[in-house]
Amino acid sequence: MITAVLFTLLFLGIFMGMPIAIALGFSSIVTIYYLSGDSIASMGLKFIENLTDHYTLLAIPFFVLSSAFLSTGGVAKRLIRFANAGVGHIRGGLAMASVLACMLFAAVSGSSPATVAAIGSIVIAGMVKTGYPEEFAAGVISNAGTLGILIPPSIVMLVYAAATEVSAARMFMAGFIPGIMMGSILMLAIYIYARIKGLPAQERVSAREFFSAAFSASGGIILIVIILGAIYGGIASPTEAAAVSTIYAFIIAVAGYRDMGPLKEIPWRYEGENAGSAVVRNTWQIMVGIPKAFFAPDVQKVVLDGAKVSFMLLFIIANAMLFAHVLTSERIPHVIAEAITGLGLPAWGFLIIMNLLLLAAGNFMEPSAILLIMAPILFPIGLQYGIDPIHLGIIMVVNMEIGMITPPVGLNLFVTAGITGRSIVWVVKACLPWLSLLLLFLIMVTYIPQISLFLPELIDSLRTR
Repeated sequence: MITAVLFTLLFLGIFMGMPIAIALGFSSIVTIYYLSGDSIASMGLKFIENLTDHYTLLAIPFFVLSSAFLSTGGVAKRLIRFANAGVGHIRGGLAMASVLACMLFAAVSGSSPATVAAIGSIVIAGMVKTGYPEEFAAGVISNAGTLGILIPPSIVMLVYAAATEVSAARMFMAGFIPGIMMGSILMLAIYIYARIKGLPAQERVSAREFFSAAFSASGGIILIVIILGAIYGGIASPTEAAAVSTIYAFIIAVAGYRDMGPLKEIPWRYEGENAGSAVVRNTWQIMVGIPKAFFAPDVQKVVLDGAKVSFMLLFIIANAMLFAHVLTSERIPHVIAEAITGLGLPAWGFLIIMNLLLLAAGNFMEPSAILLIMAPILFPIGLQYGIDPIHLGIIMVVNMEIGMITPPVGLNLFVTAGITGRSIVWVVKACLPWLSLLLLFLIMVTYIPQISLFLPELIDSLRTR
C-alpha cells in the first residue's frame, strides 16, 4: 500500500505539471506523515544530510561552473576548429568534426545539455550553410550531445556513485571506452550516410593550420588531461579534480583566451621597437587583472548562471534522495528484489527488465532523479545476479543518454529546438534515425561487460604491480 501511494503521488504530481523536485519531496513527505512511523522532523534532517554527507556530490557545482566558464570562454569554438582541421576533409567531415567536438567538450563539461548548447549553437548553422540538411545536422548534434554524460567527467556518474557508494573514479574509468566507442559509431554512420547522399567534404587543411588549431584548442585539451590524468593516476579524487578544473577554466577563459573579464583588450602579439617593454607591461596587467576579473560583470554572470544550475541539480538530488530514503526505510527495494528474484529470471532477463524500466522512466524524469530512485531498487538485485556494480552503473548511464533525446522530457530536444527555432516534434523526427544507434549500443554495453570493465581492471592491475 505504501509503495502504491508513494508512486501514485509522484506520477500524479508530474502529470499535473509539478516540477520533478517538488513532486519527489511532496510524495515523500505525504507518505511519511500519513503512512509511516518516521516523523517530519527526521525528514528535514534527512534532507540536509543528503547534501552534506555525500562528499562526491560536491564535485557537481565545480564541474557545472567549470563548464560555464569554458562554454562562455570560447573553448567550444576552438575545439570545433581543431576537430574540423582533423577530419573535415573526409566526406561528411564537418558532421564528423561536430561529433568529435562534442566528445572533446564532453570531457571538460560533464553535462549533456551544455554540450549540445555549446557545440550545436555553432555547428548546426555551419553545417546548413555548407549544404547539409538541417534535420540531419540537428539529429547528429542532439545524439552526439548525449556523450556529455557518458564520457568522463560526468555529473550523472557522480550521482550514481553517491546513490550506491561505488567509486566515482572507477565509474569515470569505466565510461571512457564506451564514450569513445559511441562517438566512433556515430562518426562511422555519418560517413556511410555521407557517401550514399553525396554530402560535401571540405578542403584538406595545411599542416600549419592543423597545428595552429591544435595549439588554439590546447587550453581545453590540457584540462582533459588534468582531470582524467589526476583521477586515473590516483593523484586526486573526482571532487578535488573538479575544484582544480574550475580554477583552471577561470584562468584559461580570463587570462588565456581572454574572451571575458577585464583583459580582453590586451593584444597577443607585440611588434616594433618597444615590443619588449610592451610584453613586460602587459604581463603585469594580466597579473593584476586576474583578481579584478572576479568583479567583471560577464564573469559574475557566468558564476551566477552556474550557481543557478548547481542549485537546481542539488535541489533535485536532495528531494530524490529523500524519496529513496522512504523507499529503503519501508524496505520497498527488498520486497521488489525478492519478487524479481523469485521469478527465477536469468541475469540476461533481469537486464532486459531493467533497461525497459529505465527507458520508460527516461521519458518522464531527469536523469539524476531517475538514478537516485531506481538505483537503490536495482542495485541490490544486480548484486544478487553477480553483475559488477560498475558495469551496472554504465548500463544505467547509457539508458539516461537515450532519455535525453526521448520526449516529452528529453533535455537535449529542448536545447536543439531553441538553437534551430524549430518545434519539439520536428526535433524528435530529426533524432529518430539516430536513436537506433544508441539502442544498439545499449545492447552491446549491456551484454559485453568488458566494454565497461576493461579500463578499470587494467588500471587496477597496473597499480598493484
